[in-house]
Amino acid sequence: MSERVKEVADNSFAREVLQANKPVLVDFWAEWCAPCRMLTPTIEAIAEEHSRVISVVKLNVDDNPATAATYGIKGIPTLILFAEGKEVERIVGAAGKDLIVRTIAKHARWESTEKQAA
Repeated sequence: MSERVKEVADNSFAREVLQANKPVLVDFWAEWCAPCRMLTPTIEAIAEEHSRVISVVKLNVDDNPATAATYGIKGIPTLILFAEGKEVERIVGAAGKDLIVRTIAKHARWESTEKQAA
């Protein structure tokens, strides 16, 4: 896993996600889920490219059922974007990078990766 993607658990979710000072993309996943594993490189790329303005975390739903239940996770992968401690966007299924980035861009201030690299 990328060093920019952090694992969270039921006992760290509030601190790492709800109390964060920037938007947080949460990847709800499970080890046995093939679409979740296919999405991993995309999630890691987004975390690398946009770490200045968002945090990216993964929560294993099998190991952390309380948080998964709290947010009504019925299918995985599910991506939820939190801003100021509240859910602001949700994507269910293995979405493409462009859709995920456009969704995040509605709630996070960032420059394009070209401007960040300059």
